[in-house]
Amino acid sequence: MIQSMTGYGKTVLQLPNKKVTVEVKSLNSKNLDINVRIPSYYREKELDVRRKIASELVRGKVDFSIYIEMTADETTATVNKGVITEYIKQLRNVVQTGTSDDVELLKIAVRMPDALKTEREELNEEEWRQINAGIDVALQEINQYRTDEALSLESDFKERIKSIKQFLEKVEEKDEDRIDHVRVKLKKAIDDLKVEIDQNRFEQELIYYLEKLDINEEKVRLANHLDYFLQELEASTSNGKKLGFIVQEIGREINTMGSKANYAPIQKLVILMKNELEKIKEQILNIL
Repeated sequence: MIQSMTGYGKTVLQLPNKKVTVEVKSLNSKNLDINVRIPSYYREKELDVRRKIASELVRGKVDFSIYIEMTADETTATVNKGVITEYIKQLRNVVQTGTSDDVELLKIAVRMPDALKTEREELNEEEWRQINAGIDVALQEINQYRTDEALSLESDFKERIKSIKQFLEKVEEKDEDRIDHVRVKLKKAIDDLKVEIDQNRFEQELIYYLEKLDINEEKVRLANHLDYFLQELEASTSNGKKLGFIVQEIGREINTMGSKANYAPIQKLVILMKNELEKIKEQILNIL
């Protein structure tokens, strides 16, 4: 079953002193490109997170984030009393007046460097175990999103492949008329010359000319490529790159058929096939 590279997953955890939001988004990309944003005290786990994402999502441009919202009364930031007191003392000396307002000086002091100090929070392994479980849930969500997104794409692919097959059947019908058309066209050209010709030689040249215009091989290969594409859509694993290669081969056979046919009714059908194929090409880039 195919998967889209576009997806979104999110989970929210309520821990004793904080709310943790895990969010993961992905878009299409040729390779796996992971961007991780997590609080500094979880940095030692970043490599593990990257490995987990790589094993689950395989390919795409992935943005992974962990957001923390403190919900407890306690805070890791405290007032650096000694530093602020020294700032106020220095500010009084600058003002050099007995009417200086300590409240105003305090407002200035707390904005000075090192007025607040933040104690670095250490990693809590039990807390991380819960967050890690939340990451698993978010990855499950994004994978389900990718699968659901691919269902509509799969339906669209099948409809367009079906249309190309129908146009190919019409090419088969038109091909018989094309041979007669070429024969009549050549005969008329020779008749217009008003010269005597060897009928056997004419038939030989006609056969040689028609062999150069023969599109039977292209029709057979195109039909095989279309069936192969549908077969890969039903495969157990998603392989967008392989489907992309098959689409390239389909396009090559359609183009060769159009250039060799040299017959307007068939070339019109070729244009219609190209139109359907272009729409497949646009969407195939989003397949994992």
